[in-house]
Parts: sequence; structure tokens; C-alpha cells
Amino acid sequence: MTAQGCWPGNRLAEALWVGMGPCQRMWPASYPIHIVVKTTKMTALTILMIILAYLGGSLSSAVLVSRCTGLPDPRDHGSHNPGATNVLRLGGRMAALVVLLLDVLKGTVPVYLAWYLQIKPVYLGFIGVAACLGHMYPIFFHFRGGKGVATALGTMMPIGFTMGGAVIGTWLLVLLVSGYSSLASIITVLLTPLFTYLLKPEYTLPVSLLSCLILIRHHENISRLLKGEEPRVWGRKGAACAEEVAEMDDVAQKRDERDKK
Repeated sequence: MTAQGCWPGNRLAEALWVGMGPCQRMWPASYPIHIVVKTTKMTALTILMIILAYLGGSLSSAVLVSRCTGLPDPRDHGSHNPGATNVLRLGGRMAALVVLLLDVLKGTVPVYLAWYLQIKPVYLGFIGVAACLGHMYPIFFHFRGGKGVATALGTMMPIGFTMGGAVIGTWLLVLLVSGYSSLASIITVLLTPLFTYLLKPEYTLPVSLLSCLILIRHHENISRLLKGEEPRVWGRKGAACAEEVAEMDDVAQKRDERDKK
């Protein structure tokens, strides 16, 4: 095949063709079509994984586990937050552990599956963000979701054990020292972008976006911490006492009434 057969009348193309080696002389349309097909498949797979991650995140573990164990709906009692901490405050130790495990898996499974399918690192981060958004705004539960901390921790595990260990270790350390789950979550979220930049810089952008979302979801906790009104994770016998739960219930009801207005 000659340059004239590929690019009729194009002198520049002819000059380039002469300078190419035999292995470089390819039909110009073949290589781009191959790349376009591959890119299209990967893009479609990435979009599918983002959708599946959001739908999986929308399965509210706290609500489902509470229904199965006979506990009150965490969206309507305690802090009104459907998460493991509120389930623990409502008296379900084992239920809270199951909720925590399921919430972590909601982040781990889609990110690990996307990594196995060889999706690019930056898109792995956005798949993790989609899982957390599903947890925060679940389509199956009227968009009344949790804070997304456990699910966000789960998304870190497939990125690397060092990264996941640093995040989980920070959360546990602050929790054990302070006794405040919200404070542990806030400090961990603030430090996670730094950990990511130092250990896995290619994930810094999506992790930073996710950290901002989680901080926004904790604005009420930040306010209560500053006022000294935030309850600790453990009270009597590892769960909050009835007075604390009732107080949180009243605060949450007033907040809901204010939001409706």
C-alpha cells in the first residue's frame, strides 16, 4: 500500500509515509477504531459500575437490620441517623456490628470489583463516591440516609491495606481517646486526603470530594461538639441511657420540623 492510496493528494502525508518504517505503516482508520471501541466499552463499564455502586449504597443496612431484629427505625428515633452508632445507642450491640460490617462492604465490594475489571484509578475513586452517595441519599428509602463514614472507610480497603489501615487506625484511636464517634469521623475525614496524597496520590481528587461531602453531613455534629451537647458512643453498659436517647430524639424532631418549615 502506498501513501497515495491512504491519503490521495496529500503531500505532507506522503512525506510522513516515506519516513515511517514498515511496522509503522498502518491503515490510518484501523488503529483509531480499535481504540474507540475499547474506550467505549470501558466507559460503558465505568458508568454501569457507578450506577450499581449507588444502588448498592442505597440499601440502608441500619433500617433493614433494625427491622429484622425488632429495633425501632433509626430514622425516627435517637439521632434520626440510620447508621451503626445510632443503632448501638438504641440498644442493639450485635445489630450495630452487623450494620457496620454491611456499610463497610457497600464501599468495598464495588471498588474492588471495579479494580478487578481494570477500571482506571481515578474512576475507582468516583465509584466509591457513588457508593457513599447512595448511603447518604438512598433512592429506596426516600433519600434519608446516613453520614457515609463506614462506607467511605470500605472504599479505602481495595486501594491498599496501608491506606485502609491508616484511615481505620485514625478513627479507632480518636474514638477510644474521646468516646465521640462523630469527632473520630470528622478528624479521620480531615486527614484522609493527606493520607491519600502521601500514599496513593492518583486518588486524591475523588477522596477530597468525598471528604467534603462527609463533613457537610456532619455539620450538626460539629455544632453539638462545640456546644458540648454531643453524646458519647457508650453510656451505661455500652449503650446510651434512655435519657440521652430521648434527648437526641427531641433534638432530631425539632430539627425535622425546622427543615419542613
